[in-house]
Amino acid sequence: MIRFAVIGTNWITDRFLQSAEGMDDFTCTAVYSRSAEKGQAFAQKYGIKTVFTDLHQMAASDQFDAVYIASPNALHQEQAILMMEHKKHVLCEKPLASHRKEAEQMIATAKKHQVCLMEAMKTTFLPNFIQIKKHLTQLGPVRKVVAHYCKYSSRYNAYRNGDIPNAFKPELSNGSLMDIGVYLVYPIIYLFGLPNQMTAVGYKLSSGVDGNGSLLLQYDQHQALLFHSKISTSHLPAEIQGEDATMVIDQFHRPSRIKIHDRHGNQKDISLKDDRPAMYYEIDHFIKCIQQKKWQSSINTFALSVQTMSVMDEARRQMGIVYPADREK
Repeated sequence: MIRFAVIGTNWITDRFLQSAEGMDDFTCTAVYSRSAEKGQAFAQKYGIKTVFTDLHQMAASDQFDAVYIASPNALHQEQAILMMEHKKHVLCEKPLASHRKEAEQMIATAKKHQVCLMEAMKTTFLPNFIQIKKHLTQLGPVRKVVAHYCKYSSRYNAYRNGDIPNAFKPELSNGSLMDIGVYLVYPIIYLFGLPNQMTAVGYKLSSGVDGNGSLLLQYDQHQALLFHSKISTSHLPAEIQGEDATMVIDQFHRPSRIKIHDRHGNQKDISLKDDRPAMYYEIDHFIKCIQQKKWQSSINTFALSVQTMSVMDEARRQMGIVYPADREK
């Protein structure tokens, strides 16, 4: 049994605990919130025994073995390092950090203290994403990838009315690329590695973060075109185009329907039925890593996290998106 604590009481933490419900090796024993009232309400909702409002007291406690960090992006590094220095395993929401240097510092801390650190990118563990990787060879030489994750943010209305919610604050290392574009960049690098060249453009909001953007990743033999947005919605599927066939995917970040169309007009559905919550698989994998004393995931590797941060750092540089956290580079 792995005893978890959670940092944060927002919707993604709800989703995390709901996804882990019924797992034999999972229990949640502690929660951190800046507000004691919110923390108590969250703890009561899930039957959690201990509420912390001080991170240092939390890190020093013996009430849990691992922590799920779901705080704003700018806080990931500091919180993760604090927990790992106290021998706690860390499952940290994506993106792992504000920039590459922070990610490397987190990884160095995990290695030093021999604890498991993993970026909570769910996509790479999903059965239908594994189907994508498994069937790539059926496409022949891959020539082009086109993927979208464009979803109008529920917080953008407030922004349009003159407020600046956390989702659009540069001091929290937020914005379209960091919050949802990472769901495209990370899996693309997982499938194809680092690009040789890249071009990034985007629309910069007055708050200083990107509202939307696109990346062109150039590989030896193919290109990947990635479109992300928090201020508009796309309903287009993704495609991986090969010389012999094209794979059509309903949602690249969370695929559920995948078809292969060959050059002769034939179609093959390679989708798998999957009734589990999307976060189930990453939680299960992370628990197994801890139980088997594997301090690095074989799927969401340290190298993959660093490579993803490198691409996003360069994309932000080209878009002119600068965070206060960048001063620490």
